[in-house]
Amino acid sequence: MAWPIILANVTVPLLGAVDTAVVGHLPEPYYIGAVAIGAMLFNYIYHLFNCLRMGTTGPTAQARGAGDSAEVRAMIVRALLLAGVIGGVIIALQLPIIAFAFWIIDASAQVEHYAREYFLIRVWSMPAVLGSYAIIGWFYGLRNVRTPLLIQVFVNCLNIVLALLFVFVFHWDVPGVAAASLIAEYAGLLLGLYSVWRTLRGLPDDGRRSRLLDPAQLKRMVAINGDIVLRTICVVSVLGFFMAKSAELGDVQLAANQVLHHFLVFTSFALDGVAHAAEAILGESVGRRDRSAFVHDMRVVFLWSGVVGVINIVIYAVAGHAIIALMTSIPEVRAAAANYMWWPVLMPLASVWAYTYDGVYLAATRTRIMRNTMIAAFTVFLVLIYTLLPLLGNAGLWIAVAGFLVGRGVLLHVFFPRVLRTI
Repeated sequence: MAWPIILANVTVPLLGAVDTAVVGHLPEPYYIGAVAIGAMLFNYIYHLFNCLRMGTTGPTAQARGAGDSAEVRAMIVRALLLAGVIGGVIIALQLPIIAFAFWIIDASAQVEHYAREYFLIRVWSMPAVLGSYAIIGWFYGLRNVRTPLLIQVFVNCLNIVLALLFVFVFHWDVPGVAAASLIAEYAGLLLGLYSVWRTLRGLPDDGRRSRLLDPAQLKRMVAINGDIVLRTICVVSVLGFFMAKSAELGDVQLAANQVLHHFLVFTSFALDGVAHAAEAILGESVGRRDRSAFVHDMRVVFLWSGVVGVINIVIYAVAGHAIIALMTSIPEVRAAAANYMWWPVLMPLASVWAYTYDGVYLAATRTRIMRNTMIAAFTVFLVLIYTLLPLLGNAGLWIAVAGFLVGRGVLLHVFFPRVLRTI
């Protein structure tokens, strides 16, 4: 089950990498910087509300393991309703959000201009993106990995084609990249809704529609998603600080860090693929109250995570410089990125435990511990970044990110026995 999810996941950062590569072959580094800042804002929002996927998979898998088909049906409706509400609120607040972002981020005038254009176009895709998160999480909970793979590959392929068309044929530059994402996301939502409709037709239906608004289930859903949101604020704030501090180092270093950042994103999504499989597989064990199966499957999950981490290291070590050259043709950006290439090569070593334990904790729906350990790791990151950046410059940024990932993994490992006792 893990490999299809990993494949589906790594298609997601491919979209951002292609966006960077498309503008990376325009003549100025501020185009890359603009997409970096614009994409960072969306990553902040998307990751913040990734609870719609993370908070759907575990409970759906638990309901499936317990044989509760009514709750399985209710989960997707609740998640889609929540996605629509959140997406609408973000669209309504788009101007204050972009104003606040550039009050915090000290970027050049060119970067700010194009990043603002990018954001104000792509923000209209929010309901589609969040709805797709809910749909993908629900299918993972059903152990259906083929449908999410189809949806994500379709969205990313369409996005790539449209981005190339809009930028190199129509010459829309940065707005063309944003428009491509907007169109592709809504096309993906329509495909996802059709897939949900087909799946619901095949599920048992006992007619208990009141389950959709069951107070206990709604309270549980809000609690789980609330913990995940607070946890995710820390995750996306790390990226936000990383890009904001990169912008202070100049357009070239910002562009270089944006290129290198995609290596970290590919690693995180590959490891998240294993974590998503863990949520579905281990969640069923939790629903059956089968601790021995939970422990056995968890060991398998960690083995797969180790394999994925090693594969990432080998690929980056062998092909890293070629990937940088593919993503940008600007000589100074290539040189700046090459100077720090060894950080993405080593970063999977720091990431494996953090991402895999996320899947284990989500399967058990023990989100409060996830939240608290994440806050502690983020505190370590802030101490490192404000201590080391003045001393080491860009290297200090990368050390802080590594410290954050290591801190997450260590803390989740320390508290795991407490989780296991509750299964």
